[in-house]
Amino acid sequence: MSTKRKVAVLVAGSWGTALATVLADNQYDVALWTRGEAQADEINTRHTNSRYLNDAILPENITATTDMSYAVTGAELVLFAAPSAAMRDVARLAQPFLEPDAICVHATKGFESVTYKRMTTVLAEELQIPIERLVVLSGPSHAEEVVRRLPTTVVVASASIEAAEKAQDAFITRHFRVYTNKDVIGVEVAGAIKNIIALGAGLTDGLGFGDNAKAALLTRGLAEISRLGTAMGASPLTFAGLAGVGDLVVTCTSKHSRNWRAGSMLAEGLSLDEVLSKMGMVVEGVHTTSAARELAHHYGVEMPITEQLFAVLFQNKTPRSAVESLMGRGRTHETEDMAGV
Repeated sequence: MSTKRKVAVLVAGSWGTALATVLADNQYDVALWTRGEAQADEINTRHTNSRYLNDAILPENITATTDMSYAVTGAELVLFAAPSAAMRDVARLAQPFLEPDAICVHATKGFESVTYKRMTTVLAEELQIPIERLVVLSGPSHAEEVVRRLPTTVVVASASIEAAEKAQDAFITRHFRVYTNKDVIGVEVAGAIKNIIALGAGLTDGLGFGDNAKAALLTRGLAEISRLGTAMGASPLTFAGLAGVGDLVVTCTSKHSRNWRAGSMLAEGLSLDEVLSKMGMVVEGVHTTSAARELAHHYGVEMPITEQLFAVLFQNKTPRSAVESLMGRGRTHETEDMAGV
């Protein structure tokens, strides 16, 4: 593999593989890291990743590997697409091989368990690089559509406009449009919290509550995202953009959404353990619900949808009772504060 225009993608799940395809379309040599030898062999010989993306054919300039040194050494850009629970471990493995001037991008929508830290914070700590070399990629973008090269638009955010523009240049294609943004906090918070609202959307659909209920859930969910995000230092404008309302809509309405599917199965009466077993993949909204609830308490903001979903997920409250609790709340003014109530 040539190292002249090499990038690394860690790991080979659905989203990492789809973004590897975008980078490959831009004529990069892509090293796609996975822990699984069988998965690496399938990608390299059949050019498919059937567990995550069915029969999608991957470009031949994607090379899968289980060797982290091979993947990261010489890469001018390293994309981290690990689940939030695994991000710190993956970053720790990659750090010794990171090039001094490499741009590091992450595309993970969640908070770290226990610490509730954003992914850029986790990466800065483990990679031992300045925050200006970190970029977050987010927006309405299902892997199943990106790998088919259906039109998709996302945003990249960084404290450094130079880093954001380098990431923009790396990812933008005629199928995959990329905007830049400087609000890292807002983009990360929106990407994480929308998964909680998508769980709720699956619940309401599973209960047969109709379009009125879903529209209300998305609108009030956006208020919760905005409320927490601004308390953490984000710009309110971010939540009206791709990372906010854009990602919220697609995740709450699409058949591709893991979080929506998980919520729908909960509404059918399955336990959380049964749902996660059937899904067979990470459902970020589950542990993000715990993280968001703790962050809301820490920052002193109200997040009633999050509170009720926490009760369903972890306190054995029935989905129908949770909806009744939300509808029975005391009267408030819709715009009582700038982020909504």
